[in-house]
Amino acid sequence: MSLDTNTLQRTDSPVRSGRTSPAHQRLRNADDDGFLKKDKGYRRYASGVERVLSSFDTSVEEWADYISFLGRLLKALQSKPAGTVEIPHRTLVAKRLSQCLNPVLPAGVHQKTLDVYAYIFAALGSEDLSKNLSLYLPGLTPILSFAALSVKPAALTLFETYIVALTSISLRPALKAIILALLPCLEEESTEEFERTLRILAALKEAIGRGLQPGHDSDTSGDQYFWQCLFLACITSKSRRPGALAYLARNLPRLGEPSIATSAGSQQNGDSGFAAGGSTIESAIRAVASPEPGLLVRCFCAGLRDEQVLIQRGFLDLLVSHLPLHSTVLQHKVVSDDLQRLISAASSVVARRDMSLNRRLWSWFLGPDSAENTNGSAVTANQDGFGYQGRYFEQYGLEHLVRTIRKMIDCEPQNPADRARPFRICLSLMDRWEIGGLVVPAVFLPAMRSVWQYQLRDRSPEATSEVLRSAKMFFDGVESGLIWAEIIKVIIHVFDPQEGSSRSACDGLKLLLFIVTNFNVKEEEMLVVHMPIASYALLLRVRMFLQRVNKPQGPDEAEMVLLALKITSRLLDLAPQRAFASECAVKTDDDIEDGDEYSLHDDELQLKIQHFYTNNQGNLDFENPPLSPKVLGQALLQSSVQLAAILIRSGSLVPFGSTDAALNVLNLALRKVSKIAKPDLDQFLANLLDVSLGNHSDGSPKSPFPIIAAKVSALEAIGGTPQSASWIPSSYVRQLIPRLLAGLWPNLSPSMPQHNVEAARCMWRLQSISTDKRLLESTISTLLISDGSDDELNPIRLEDAQRFATLWAHLPNTTASQSRRSSLMRSATESNLESSAGTDLHLLERPLMLLLDILDTPKSPLFIFVVSWLQSLPSLRFITSLVIDRLSGASTVALTQPEPFTHIRQFPDCAKGEPDSQDLCCYYLQLTLTIVQCSPKNMWPALEGFSPSDGDSRSPENNAIFLARICLRFLAHRPNGKDRQNDVDLQLKQAALIILRHLLEGPISRSIIELELDIPLLEGLISSVQLAQYQLQLSVMDVLLVALRMRLATGDVDPIPHQRPVSRDTIRGSSALSISTDGDDRKSQQRSPTLPPRLLHCLTLGLTSRNSRPVLDGWITFLHQCLPLYMDNIFQIIIPLVECFCNTLNSAFKSMQATFGKADNSNTDTLEPTLALLLNGLEQSLATAHDRLMTDEVSSTPIKSPEQQQQGFFGNMVSGVFSVETNRSRTLTANNRLTVLLCFKDAVRVCFAIWSWGDQGMSASLPDNSTSASYKYTILRLRNRTRRIFEHLFAAEALECLETLVELWQNLAKERGVTRNIVLNLLQVLDGSRPKNAIPAMFNAIYSRTNPGALDPVRKSTLSSNLTDVSLAAFLVAYTKSLDDDAMDEIWNDCMTFLKDVLANPMPHRQTLPRLLEFTAVLGEKVDNTNFGEQRKMRRELGDLFIRLLTATLTIRPMGFSFEAPAVSSIEGLAVEGANARKPTDTRGTTGSEGLISVLAAIAPNISKVLIDPDRITSMATMISTQIIAPIFRSKTFPENITECTLELMIALGSIPEANRTWKRDVSEAFNDSKFFSSPLDLAQQKWLPVIRQWSLADKDRMPELLSRLTSPTSAGIMFGVGASSARLEADRKAQLNFRRIAFLILTTANDTFVVNMATLQEKVVDLLSASAASSPSSTTRAEIYMVIRALILKTSAPHLASFWPTINAELYDAISSAFPGHSTDIYSVGCLLQACKLLDTLLTLGLDDFQMQEWLFITDTTDSVYRASNSKPVAMIDELAEELDSGPDASYFADSSTTSLPHGFKRKPLLTSTATKDVPNDEMMEKVLRPFFRQLSIHDFESTYSMDAPDWSACFDELMADIFNYTTLV
Repeated sequence: MSLDTNTLQRTDSPVRSGRTSPAHQRLRNADDDGFLKKDKGYRRYASGVERVLSSFDTSVEEWADYISFLGRLLKALQSKPAGTVEIPHRTLVAKRLSQCLNPVLPAGVHQKTLDVYAYIFAALGSEDLSKNLSLYLPGLTPILSFAALSVKPAALTLFETYIVALTSISLRPALKAIILALLPCLEEESTEEFERTLRILAALKEAIGRGLQPGHDSDTSGDQYFWQCLFLACITSKSRRPGALAYLARNLPRLGEPSIATSAGSQQNGDSGFAAGGSTIESAIRAVASPEPGLLVRCFCAGLRDEQVLIQRGFLDLLVSHLPLHSTVLQHKVVSDDLQRLISAASSVVARRDMSLNRRLWSWFLGPDSAENTNGSAVTANQDGFGYQGRYFEQYGLEHLVRTIRKMIDCEPQNPADRARPFRICLSLMDRWEIGGLVVPAVFLPAMRSVWQYQLRDRSPEATSEVLRSAKMFFDGVESGLIWAEIIKVIIHVFDPQEGSSRSACDGLKLLLFIVTNFNVKEEEMLVVHMPIASYALLLRVRMFLQRVNKPQGPDEAEMVLLALKITSRLLDLAPQRAFASECAVKTDDDIEDGDEYSLHDDELQLKIQHFYTNNQGNLDFENPPLSPKVLGQALLQSSVQLAAILIRSGSLVPFGSTDAALNVLNLALRKVSKIAKPDLDQFLANLLDVSLGNHSDGSPKSPFPIIAAKVSALEAIGGTPQSASWIPSSYVRQLIPRLLAGLWPNLSPSMPQHNVEAARCMWRLQSISTDKRLLESTISTLLISDGSDDELNPIRLEDAQRFATLWAHLPNTTASQSRRSSLMRSATESNLESSAGTDLHLLERPLMLLLDILDTPKSPLFIFVVSWLQSLPSLRFITSLVIDRLSGASTVALTQPEPFTHIRQFPDCAKGEPDSQDLCCYYLQLTLTIVQCSPKNMWPALEGFSPSDGDSRSPENNAIFLARICLRFLAHRPNGKDRQNDVDLQLKQAALIILRHLLEGPISRSIIELELDIPLLEGLISSVQLAQYQLQLSVMDVLLVALRMRLATGDVDPIPHQRPVSRDTIRGSSALSISTDGDDRKSQQRSPTLPPRLLHCLTLGLTSRNSRPVLDGWITFLHQCLPLYMDNIFQIIIPLVECFCNTLNSAFKSMQATFGKADNSNTDTLEPTLALLLNGLEQSLATAHDRLMTDEVSSTPIKSPEQQQQGFFGNMVSGVFSVETNRSRTLTANNRLTVLLCFKDAVRVCFAIWSWGDQGMSASLPDNSTSASYKYTILRLRNRTRRIFEHLFAAEALECLETLVELWQNLAKERGVTRNIVLNLLQVLDGSRPKNAIPAMFNAIYSRTNPGALDPVRKSTLSSNLTDVSLAAFLVAYTKSLDDDAMDEIWNDCMTFLKDVLANPMPHRQTLPRLLEFTAVLGEKVDNTNFGEQRKMRRELGDLFIRLLTATLTIRPMGFSFEAPAVSSIEGLAVEGANARKPTDTRGTTGSEGLISVLAAIAPNISKVLIDPDRITSMATMISTQIIAPIFRSKTFPENITECTLELMIALGSIPEANRTWKRDVSEAFNDSKFFSSPLDLAQQKWLPVIRQWSLADKDRMPELLSRLTSPTSAGIMFGVGASSARLEADRKAQLNFRRIAFLILTTANDTFVVNMATLQEKVVDLLSASAASSPSSTTRAEIYMVIRALILKTSAPHLASFWPTINAELYDAISSAFPGHSTDIYSVGCLLQACKLLDTLLTLGLDDFQMQEWLFITDTTDSVYRASNSKPVAMIDELAEELDSGPDASYFADSSTTSLPHGFKRKPLLTSTATKDVPNDEMMEKVLRPFFRQLSIHDFESTYSMDAPDWSACFDELMADIFNYTTLV
C-alpha cells in the first residue's frame, strides 16, 4: 500500500445515521414473509405472481414466449392491493428478470424487461428499493454493455430516475458496479447517450456525497470515494476502460497547474510552485489521491499497458495535460515505487514503435515546452531551450526512469520477450538525445550484465538468440564513445583495491569479455581510437596490479589477470595496424608534442585517458584522443613486454594460463606495432636468462615447465620479428638457448609424462630460433654427460638417458604421425617416417652415439635402459646405417692388405698404445653386437636392408653377409701379443663369435645338466629382486632359463628365440591366442616336467615388485620362456598368475591416473611402458593356457556320426566362429576350461578399465592445459594396446568375453556420471565383435540360460557371469540399436532363424519375450532404412514373426506378470515406478506386465515400420486391447494398477488409425469406471488428460452422452427405510460421477469446444440445482455442479457464459447465506459450501468482467475493504458472515491457517487451496478453513487488484483437478 491506513482521513458518517455503511439484510431468508400475512387480497396477489413465475420453466422457449411471460408478470404485479409495497417472491422475480436480459435475446425482450423493472422500482419506492438493491441491481448492470440503441435510453432512465435517487448508504457498496454498468455508454462521444451518461455519473458522484456534515470535507469526501471506485473499475475491467478514459478526459482535474516554466530554481521550495493555484488544486489533489493515491497511478498504468493503441494514446494525453511529471501528486503524494511503476508503464509504449505514442511520451518526459513543440507551436530550438528540457527530465524523471529500467533488468523474467524489453525501450529512448544521453550511461552496464547472466544459464538457443538480438540492436544504437567510456570505467575500477572483492572484479572482466566477443565492436572509430586505448589501459592496470600485490593471492586474482589479458588479446586482434601508424586520420591533442608524450609516466597517461572518457564520454566531437597513435603504440608495446617479463619472473600465474595469455598479447603487439616502435628489452632478456637449473630433493625441476615454456614462447615471439636481429644481440641468444634447453631437459623425464610432448616441442622451437644449427646437438650432448657421476661406468645418468629417449620419440615429423597411426600398420609406414625425419635425426647424432656408448659397459645400470629403448623403437635403420657406415670405414683402414688375415700386423700404432682403427673396429663391432643382442627383431630388417660397397649403391641382401665376412676376418687376425692388443683382440673375438652365433642360430650346449644349477639360481634371482639388482636379475634369468631347460629332458622343449613377442605374432595354430608349436613339440611336451615349487613365487614377485620395474621387459621375456615348461601344469598356475597381472595392472593404472590428475607429481616409475609390458605378459599367459586347453580338448574329441549332427539354427549357424567341442563328461577338461575362462574374464575387466579411461572425461580434470598433448598421446597408446588384446580374446572365446562386457554394461548403470555407451563403443571398434559374430554369440548366451538342453555343447556358456536372460535380451536390444543400418545385411538371416527357433518352443523364453518383441521392432526400423534383399518379403516375414511373438508373449505370460497394482505403499511410489517404466531403457531389468507394457509403449509409435499390412496392425491392437489393456482396466485394483507406462501405451495406440475402434472402447470403459477419479492427481494431469483429450476429439458425442445420463431429481416412489436411503445414495453417486466426468471432459479439450452443448448443460444444471435433501438425486450433487461451473469458467469465453450468471449469482448467494449462524438447512452441506466458496474464489481470482458487477454482493470490492471506519458495519455477504462468525460465542481464530495472502509480484492465485483443506474433517472445516477464508477474502482481493498481478489460470486449473480427483468427497 502507498500510505499507512491508520494515518489517512476517513469519511464521516451522514447526519443521524449512526454509522457509515448500511446494514446488509439477508432478504432471501425472509423471502416468504409475505405469505405470513393474513390479508386475503395479498394472498390472492401473491398467488397470481407465483402462477406466472411457475410458467417460466414450462412455457418459455422462443423470444416471443419471453415477451408473453413478461407481459403476464407485469400484469400480475400491477394487480397488487392498494397500500401494498412488498413484491411477493421477490428473489425469483429478480432471477427471472435477469434471465430475460440475456444478450442472445432480441431488443424487444430487453425493452419489456426494463418496463417490468421500472414498474417494480416505482412500486417499491426509494426506501424499499434501497433494501432490495442487492436483488435487482445485479441483473440490471450488464444491460448497457450489449443493449441495442433503442434500449439504452430506457436503461439509462432506470439509473437516472431510481438508482441515483437512492441514499449514499445504499449506493456506497454498489458504486463500483454501477460505474462499470454505465461506462459502456461513454465509449462513443457521438452518441446521444454520452452526455446523458456523464450527467448520470455526475449525479451519482453528488449522491455519494449527500448527507455529509457541512463544513467538514463535504466538498471532497464524496468525490474521493467516487474517484477511487472509478480508478478501481478502470484497473479491473479491460472492456470498460475506453469509457473510463473518456470520463477521465472530461472530468479529471488538471493536477499539474500552474506550470513550472517560471524558473528552474522554483522547484527547490517544495510545493511553492503551486501557490498560485490556491486551494483549488489542493482540493483536486485531495479528491483524486485520497485516501489511496496508488489507485490513481495504477489506473494510468492499466491504461498505458492496454492492448489497444487508442487507449494508450489517450492515457498518454492525460499524462501530458492532467498529470505532468512535475505534479505534486507524483513528486510528493505517491511513493517512489508507484512513480516508478507509472514511468515503467509509460516507457513500455515505445515497444510498439508508434511515433504517435512516442511523441506524447517525449512530451511528458521533457515538460510543458516539449508539449508545445509537439503540438506545432513555434518554439525556437536554441541551446537554452533544449537545456531546459534536459534539466526538467533530469530533475523529475531521470532517477525514476533509471530505477525503472534497472528494475526491469534485475527482475530476471523467464520469458525471452520480457527479458528483451528493457533493451528495446532503451533503444527507443535514444531517439531523443535529451533522454537517451542521460539514461543510457546509467543502464548500459547493467543491461549488458543482464544479457551476459542470461546466456550463462541453461536456456534454449532460441531464447538466448532472441534476447541477444535485442541487446545487439541496443548496443549498435549507443554512441561508440559512451560504450568505451563505460568499458574504461570498468577497467579502472576492477583493479582498484577499494572497489570490491576479487570475485566481483572477475565478474566485471567476464562482462567485458562477453561484450567484445558477442557485440559489434568493429566500427571504424572503435577499431582505430578506442580499442588501442582500452588495450593499453588494460595492460597498464594489470601491470600496476601485479606490481602492487607482488604475488596474486588465490585463484580469483589469478583469474582477474587472465581475463584482462584475454580481453586485451581480443582487442588487439581486432585493432588494425593503421591505428598505430603516424599517418592515422584521427586527430590528437595539438598542445603536446611527441617528445613530451614519450616523457610522460604511466600515471600521467592513465589520467589523460580517464579524463577523456569521464568528462566527455569519449566523444571525439568535443575532444581529440588523449594519445597520438605513435605514442600509444610505443606505450602499448613496452607495457606488453614489461607485463610478460613480470609474469615470467613471478611464475605464480603460469598454472592459470595468464603467462600464455600475456605472451599472446606480446605477439599481437609485436605484429601490430613492431614496425613503428622499439621496446626496451634489457630487463626482459635478463628475466629470460634467469633459469634455475637442477632438481629439488623430490626430483621435480627447480624451474617449473610452464615457466620455461613461457620463456621459450617469449623468446620465439621476439625472435620471430624482422627486427629481432637488431633487438637481441647474438651473444644473448648463445647464452639463452642452452640455459632454456637445460631448463627443459628435466621435463623430458618419463616419470613426469604430463610435459613430455610439450617440452620436446619447445626444444625444436628453440632450434628454429637459433642461427647455429649445431647448438641444439652440442647442448643436448653436454646435458647428457654434464650431470653424470665420476664413475667411468656411469658417464650418463639413467634419467638423462630416459629424457633423450623421450626427445627421440617426439621428433617433429614423427610424433604426430605415430600418435595417429595404428600399431597394426607400423611396418608399412615406419620407413617413410624415418626418411621424413632424417634431417631432425642428424641433429641428434652426437648425443645418440654418447647414449650407444653405454652398450660397451653392460655392468652399467643404464645399459638396461638403452637395451629396452632400442627394442621399443619401430625401426633401427638410421642407427644401423650409422654404425655400419663407421664400421666399414674403420675396417677399410685396418684391413688394407690383400691378405685379409695378415694386414693388421703392419700397423705400428698398435704397439705404441695409441688409439687406432682397430680400436674403432672393436668399438663399432661391439656396438653392432650389442644392438643385435638387444634388439634382434628390429636389427634383422636393418641388416637385410643394404650393405656398404665401393660405391654409394647398397643392395638390400648383402648386409648380413658383409657383417659375417668382417667377423671372420677379425677372428683370423693375430695381435702382437701386448696386453692391450690381447684385450682388444679378445673383445673383438667375443663380439664376433656372438654375432656369428646369432647369425647362424647354433645349438646350445646341454652338458651341465647334472649340476642342477636351477635351484640356487632361483634363490639368487629372488634375492636380486629384493635387493633391486637390475643387471644381476637379467644375467641370472638368462642362466636360470638354460638351467631349467637342462633340468628337463633334452629335446622335450624346443628353445624359443630370445625375443619379445608381440600380440600379432602369438596368433597362430588352432587357437587365436596360442603360441606356435608343431605337433612333434606337443607330443614331446606330454611328459610332466618337475619344476621347482619356488619358481611360481619368483615369477609373481618379479612381476609385482617395484624393484624389478626397470627390467620388467626381461621378466616378461623370462615368463614367456618359462611358460612352455609348465604346459602340463599350466592350469594350476594360470589363476594366481593372471591375478598377479591384474592386480599389478590395476595398481599401475591408478598411478597413471593420479599422475595426470595432479600438477605436482613425484612419481619415478615409467608408467606407460610398465602397463604395456604387463599387458604383453598377461596376453602371453592367456595364450599359453588357452593353447593347451585347445590341445587337450581336440585330443579327447571323438568323431560324431551323422545321426548325432544337430539340425536347426543352433546346430548349423555361426560355423567356424568357435572351436569344435564335443559332448563329454564334466571332468578335468571341463574344470580346466572353466579356469581359463575365469582368467579371460579378469583380463577383459582390467583391459576395459584401461580402455575406457579416455571416454570418462579425464581431460576435464587436468590441472592445466600444458599436459593435454601428453595425456592424449598416452591414452591413444594404451587404448590401441588393450584393443589388440580384446581382438585376440574375442577371437578365442567370443561368448565368454561378450558376457563379461554385458556384465560390465549392466554394472555401469549403477554408477553415476558414467554412460553405458562405453561398452557399445568398444564393441563397435573390435573386429572380433562385428555384428555377424556378436549377434550369434548373444543368441547363444540367451539360449544357455533359457533352454541349454537344446543347445549344442560347443556353443553353451559356462554361466560364470552374473547375468540373466532378461539382462542379455536388454543388451541385445541396446546393441542392435547402436548398429548401423547397413549391418542388417550381415545379421538378418541369423536373427530370423533365432526368432523362428524361439517361436518353435517359446516356453523357456517367457521372461525374454517382451525384449525380443522390442528387438524385432528395432530390426523393422533399421530394415526400413535400408534397401538390401527382397524388401517386401522380408518385411512380411518380420511382421509375421512379430505377431507370433506378441501372441506367444501374451499367451505365455512372464513370471511376475500381473494386472494388479504394483507393490508400492503410496501413490507417490506408483508415480515413481511409473516414471521409471516410461522408457524401455529404464526397465531393462523389469519383468512381468510392467516391462511388457513399457516395451509395447516404445514400439507402438513406429509399428507401421514393422507391420506394413493394416490388418496385422489391427490384429496387434486387438490383442493388446483384449489381453493387456482390458484386464488392467477391469482389474479389482483399478486405478491403482495404472502406471505411466500403461497410459503411454494408450497415447501411442490412440495415434494409430487401425487401432482406433478397440482403443476408444478401452478408454470409454476406463473413463466410465466408478473408480476412475481415485487415480493419482499427477497421473491424471500428465497422462490421463492427453488420453481423454484424444478420446473426446475422436468422437463428438461424448458430451451429449454424459448429459443424457443425468436424471431430474424426483421424490416420487421414495419410501422410508434402508432401501430408500440406498437408492438415493446410488443416484447421488451416479450423478456425482457424471458431473465430474463432464467437468474433466471440459478441462481436457480446447476452449469453447462444447459451446454447442451449453444449452443442454445449463438445463441439466438448473434442473439438478432444484434437488432437495430428500430427492433422488439429492442436493449432495451441488458440490459437483459447482465443479462443472468452474470448468466452464476456465474453458469458455465470456459471451457464452452470459446466460449462466443469474444462476451462478443466485446459487452463490444461497450457498453462502446457509453459513450464517442460526440458518439451518439440509440442502447445503459442508462440502457444498466449500465448493461454493472455491467457485467464488475462482471467479475473484480470474477477475471476469461480467462478474465484477456482482462482486459487491459477496465482498467489499472498493477501498472500504481497507479504509473502513471503525464504527461501520460490513454490507457484503462474506464480510458480514465473517463478522458474525467472529462475534459468536464459539468464535475462535486460527492464525495458522494456510489461507493467507501471497506476496506481491507473483501471479494471482486462489486463496482457498486444496492444501488448506487436506486432511481437515468436515466438522472442523468451518473453523479451520472457511472462517479464515471469509475473514481474508475481501482484503486479499483488494491487495491482488492493487498489486496488479495477472491471474494464474494454471493454479485455478490445478485446484479444480485436485477437487475432481478427490475420491474421498464422493458419497
